[in-house]
Amino acid sequence: MSENERIYRVIDANLNRLKEGLRVVEDIKRYVFNDAQLAYKIKNLRHKAKIPTNEFIKFRDADSDVLKKSTKTEQDRQNLDDIMIANLKRAQESARVLEECFKLVNLEHSELFKTIRYELYEIEKQL
Repeated sequence: MSENERIYRVIDANLNRLKEGLRVVEDIKRYVFNDAQLAYKIKNLRHKAKIPTNEFIKFRDADSDVLKKSTKTEQDRQNLDDIMIANLKRAQESARVLEECFKLVNLEHSELFKTIRYELYEIEKQL
């Protein structure tokens, strides 16, 4: 596997992680708290992160993921706030990984994920 192919696997995993984390927070704000304003803001951010994935998805290898099993801290949630914060942090971290990896592949995408990361910092303050 070439270096680009390995980078594409990292990109694929983090695109999924970013969108999944945002969806969790969006749905809790939408369905539990009826917070249309913040849910809509997160939804727009999730859609902003949608880039063509065909180039990356073919390098997905979930079966060989060496850290697939959850850790104790990943399973420790006490309430909805814990779930939202954990998933928002997950999205922030993924945005950072995408920003860095795309520096090797597509600088425009790198800047997009940097912007998304900073928007996530602002959303964290609102939570």
